Amino acid sequence: MIENFVFYLGLVLVILLAIMLANKLRIAYPILLVVAGLLISFIPGIPKIKTDPELIFIIFLPPLLYEAAFATSWKEIWKLRRIITSFAFIVVFLTALSVAFIANTYIPGFSLALGLVLGGIVSPPDAVSAGAILKFVKVPKNLSTVLEGESLFNDASSLIIFRFAMVAVATGQFILQDAATSFGWMVVGGVAVGVLLAFIFLKVHKIFPSDVNMDTILSLVTPYIMYIAAEEIHASGVLAVVSGGLFLSVRRHEFFRTSESRLRGSNVWESFAFLINGIVFLIIGLDLPEIQEGLKNEGVGLSEAVGYGVIVTLTLIVVRFIAAFGAVIVTLIARNFINVADRNPGMKAPVLFGWTGMRGVVSLAAALSIPVHMDNGEVFPHRNLILFITFIVILITLILQGLTLPALICKLKLSPDSGDYLSKAEAEDVLRKGMRHAAFTYLNENYSHRKDDNEYFRKMMNQWEKEDKEESIHKLSDETKEMYLNALEEQRIWLREENRNNPRMDEEYVRHYLVKLDVEEERLRIG
Repeated sequence: MIENFVFYLGLVLVILLAIMLANKLRIAYPILLVVAGLLISFIPGIPKIKTDPELIFIIFLPPLLYEAAFATSWKEIWKLRRIITSFAFIVVFLTALSVAFIANTYIPGFSLALGLVLGGIVSPPDAVSAGAILKFVKVPKNLSTVLEGESLFNDASSLIIFRFAMVAVATGQFILQDAATSFGWMVVGGVAVGVLLAFIFLKVHKIFPSDVNMDTILSLVTPYIMYIAAEEIHASGVLAVVSGGLFLSVRRHEFFRTSESRLRGSNVWESFAFLINGIVFLIIGLDLPEIQEGLKNEGVGLSEAVGYGVIVTLTLIVVRFIAAFGAVIVTLIARNFINVADRNPGMKAPVLFGWTGMRGVVSLAAALSIPVHMDNGEVFPHRNLILFITFIVILITLILQGLTLPALICKLKLSPDSGDYLSKAEAEDVLRKGMRHAAFTYLNENYSHRKDDNEYFRKMMNQWEKEDKEESIHKLSDETKEMYLNALEEQRIWLREENRNNPRMDEEYVRHYLVKLDVEEERLRIG
C-alpha cells in the first residue's frame, strides 16, 4: 500500500482532471472515469487493483445512497410513488427474469438460477450516471423525480433478487414460501431499522449541544451504522440507508440545527460524495485486467464473452422500453378509476425512460461479491464470465446511452416546465412575497415600536440579491441583529410550511432560499 501511494495519489488527480474535462465537454463524468480507468489499466507496469467487494458495499455504497436520499424530496417521491415503486421493484424483477431466460437460452452452461444471479446484478440502473447527465439538460420535474426516486430503491430490490438467486445456485433449490418470507423481512426490517436509527440520531442531536464539527461527523457516521445494523439482522442495508436518509431529509432543520452546521455539512458531503463517486467509477475501468485474466482461466474466448455481454445489454434496453410504454398504458387506464400524478404522460416520456438505463456501482459490487468457492467447496460456476458480462454491460450502457441521452432529450423537445409545478418565475415570486410577509408580520407583531428598523427590513428584503447591503449589515446594533435573526427564522418556518402545503411548489426552489437564509445569517454573525 505504502509503495503504491504515489500511484493512488495520481489516481485522485486523474479523477479531478476527468471530471473537469467532463464538465467542459458537458458529458457525464462517470463515462470519462470508466474510460480513463480502462486506458490506465493497459499501461505496462501499472499496479493491479484488486477490488474487495466489501470495500464497495461497506465503504462506498452507504454514503452514496444516503447523500442521494438526503438530497431527494420526499414530497415529490410520495406524489409519484406508484410509478417510482413500479420501476424500482416490478420492472427490476421483470428485468432480472428476462436476463435469466436469455442467459439460460444463449449462454452455454447457464442454469436459470445462474441467469437470475446475472439478472439481479445488472437489473438496477445507476443513480449517479443519470444524475450527472441530467445536470446538463432540462427535463420536466416529474420525469427527473421518477428517475431519482427509482434509483434510490432499485438497488435494494436487485440485491434481494441477487441474494435469493445465490442461495438457489448453492443449494440447487428455490422454495417460494421461504423466499417470500425472507423478502418481506428484508423490506420491512430494512425500512424499520433505517427509520428507527434516524429517529435516534435526531434525538441525539437535540439532546446534546450543537457543535458544527460533531454534527458533520455524526452525519458521516449515520449511513454506515444504518447499513451495518440492518445487514446484521439480515434485513436490507440499502433500504435502511435510503429510508433513514429520506426521514432525516424532511427534518434536516432539526438534524442540523444551526445555519453554520447546515452550510458546513452540505459542503463536506458534496466534496465527500464527489470523491467516492470518482473513485468507484475509476475502479470499474481499472478492474478489466483482473476480469479478463479470470475469463481466460475459465476458457471462454474474448469475442464470445463480448457477444454475451451485448446480448444481455440489448435485453436490458428492450425490457426497459417495454416497461416504460407499459407504464403509460397502465396510467391511461388507471386515470379512469384513481387519481394519478400525470394524467397525460404522452409518448415522449417512455422514450426517455427507456434510454436511461445506465449501469454502474451496484452492479460492479454485486458481481465482485460472488465467492470463488461455494460453501460446499465447489467452484462457483461461471463467476469470471458473469464479471466480464457485467463489465461489458456497464461499459456499453455508460458510453452508448450516456453519450447519446442529452441529444435524445434535445430531440424530444421536452418542456422543462410541467403544469403540475409552478414555473421558476412564478415560484420565486410566491417565495419572495411570502418571505417578506412572514418577516414583516413578525416584526410588526413583536417590534411595532421600532418603525425605523421595520423600514430598514423592508428595504433590505427588496434588495435581496444585491451585494452592496453587506456594509449596512455590519453597522446594525446588537438589538437590531437579534430582530433580524428572528425574522430570518420566521422566514424559514414559512418556507417549510409553504413547501409542505403547496403541492405545486418545487422543493428545489424552497431549499435554494433556505440556503440563502443560512448564508445571510452567517454573514450577519461574522459581521
